[in-house]
Parts: sequence; C-alpha cells; structure tokens
Amino acid sequence: MKISAEEVAQVAALARLKLDEAMTTMLTEQMNDILGYMDKLGELDTSGVPATNHALTLTGAMRPDQIAPSLARDEALANAPRGNGESFVVPRVI
Repeated sequence: MKISAEEVAQVAALARLKLDEAMTTMLTEQMNDILGYMDKLGELDTSGVPATNHALTLTGAMRPDQIAPSLARDEALANAPRGNGESFVVPRVI
C-alpha cells in the first residue's frame, strides 16, 4: 500500500496544516516507509499466537497483608520532634 502526495496534502488540509512541497514530499516518503514496515509485519504468520491486549503480564503490585512485629510506642516516639508520651504532636492544620 502506498500513499500519494495528494493524499498527504488532503489529510494536512483536513487537519488545517499548511505544508510546503518539501514537507509534503518528506511526509509522503516517511508514511510510505511506515506502511512498508506494516506490510512486512503483515507477512508474519501469527496464527499460533494468542490474542493479547497487553504486551506485559502484569500482576497486582500490592502484597498480601501480613502481621509483622512493629516498633514499641516508646521506640517510635523516641525520634519524634514533638510528642506527648502517647502520640506524635503535629501542628494544627484546620
């Protein structure tokens, strides 16, 4: 499949792009190169390849919840800028 300079100019006009002759020629060549690659890909036998909607197999990024030991309150509050002995003290926001 090939695209002509007239078709490129028509698409450019529909997109309200002003292309000069050199740009039209360059885009025509580039689009024909892309279409040539697509034709080459079309020659591949993909009859045994299952259809996919994503190239990567993704799994959930979240790990399952697990109970684990945590810091004791005194250890957690040891490096706090401000604390009241039971919790962190932060500036009032509202």
